[in-house]
Amino acid sequence: MELSAVPRSRKTFDLVVAANRLPVDRVVEPDGSSSWRTSPGGLVTAMESVMKGRDGAWVGWAGEAGDAPEPFSEHGMFLRPVPLSAQEVAEYYEGFSNDTLWPIYHDVIVPASFHRQWYAAYERVNRRFAEAIVEVAEQGATVWVHDYQLQLVPAMVRELRPDVRIGWFDHIPFPPVELFAQLPWRKAVLEGLLGADYLGFQRVADAQNFVRACRQLLGLPTKGDVVAVSRAEDARRVRASAVPISIDFAGLEENARRPETAVRAKEIRESLGNPKTLILGVDRLDYTKGIGHRIKAYGELLAEDKVAPPDEVFVQVATPSRERVAAYQALRQEIEGEVGRLNGEFSRIGAPAVHYLHHSYPREEMAALYLAADVLLVTPLRDGMNLVAKEYVTCRYDEGGALVLSEFTGAFHELHQAFVVNPHDIAGLKQTIMRAIETPDKEKRRLMRAMRRRVADHDVQRWAARFLENLETAPERPQRTAREQRADDAHAAADRTACERHNATRPSVAR
Repeated sequence: MELSAVPRSRKTFDLVVAANRLPVDRVVEPDGSSSWRTSPGGLVTAMESVMKGRDGAWVGWAGEAGDAPEPFSEHGMFLRPVPLSAQEVAEYYEGFSNDTLWPIYHDVIVPASFHRQWYAAYERVNRRFAEAIVEVAEQGATVWVHDYQLQLVPAMVRELRPDVRIGWFDHIPFPPVELFAQLPWRKAVLEGLLGADYLGFQRVADAQNFVRACRQLLGLPTKGDVVAVSRAEDARRVRASAVPISIDFAGLEENARRPETAVRAKEIRESLGNPKTLILGVDRLDYTKGIGHRIKAYGELLAEDKVAPPDEVFVQVATPSRERVAAYQALRQEIEGEVGRLNGEFSRIGAPAVHYLHHSYPREEMAALYLAADVLLVTPLRDGMNLVAKEYVTCRYDEGGALVLSEFTGAFHELHQAFVVNPHDIAGLKQTIMRAIETPDKEKRRLMRAMRRRVADHDVQRWAARFLENLETAPERPQRTAREQRADDAHAAADRTACERHNATRPSVAR
């Protein structure tokens, strides 16, 4: 990757993206030299194709505590690093963002921690991001802020630069007001978000939760998806609506269709003993992802002799995540202990019951894994979208495979042809896994074909275009062409039909 240093006095930009992390990570080579490579995260993957060809800037942390690198350019995009001290990494990122906000926004699966010094660090770092944004923003620029780590930034940018247009997108769920109200700094967070002109969420329910929080906790007038920032007749208005994120369908499918990807997929299956059914899980090692529930269900299927190596093989990729946060350390011990128990009890020589891989893989390897897998288990307890589900569907250009999908993901609201499951219902999860294995290939191809059509029609470029269109016209609704409106109406009708079918056929099985 070629980089060029850029002085801080470089020109400003019409589009400024701000996220907790830059889209690149520093890599130290064996000889002591360093270089940069694209980060593996879902936000970066989604935004990478959006930023291509745009004369824009990206503001974010470079991933290392201490002084930030000088601004630099990567493939034509200007990167403005923001420094974080080791203490700020511990308090702003690991503390307030991931041990206070993350649990509350994910249904308090684990208890949230509240510390005033953590919030002070969060506020201080958000101010630093805002100052970096206005430094590189052109007069009247569009500023696009991302995710829960930067919820105070919109109001701070508006305070410093009222001339810019500000949007914010929430990549994770936004909680019901009954959970959000637990946050001691709830008012500051809502007021920070209301600095934006437009707020985008993954699901309609998330946007409604935000609007309801503004009405109940701030006492602000609301109408539909619009919040009036004060009670005055000429109050500034902010719109909040659902714009579900997607992936670069064309780019990922092209990667999957490469001959070397098919060769690697065949090698993967051969290395696993050419099983009749390869079952795959791909997640960050996070307590929201339902990995423990999934392993418990698979363990019971092993015990009941409904699956057994080498005929059925389960591969779980668990990418390391937030390893200094206590809840994540405990989760890793729990998951690895259960995997060890299952392998000790059910493995055969040369045929482990569970292949557990605790590291990340490049995109090319993931495409081959998706192509090799007969069943993908995506079973979060709560998730904003879950792009893994869409990546799997995209890579299956052969229309093979089966997707087992939690109804608590944003993806569920789009991919109704998946084998839908409540991950808390272990008996139901076991039944659904077996149904995904045993359904005839012809029927699975029909389901996969429909899901691929949905993802292709609603790719990341369409997501970005809709977000920026909404931001440009906020607080009013953007005008839709007749063709776009008919397409949206058709999708809405299909969604309603799929929901009704799912509700009618869902098994009433308790855990």
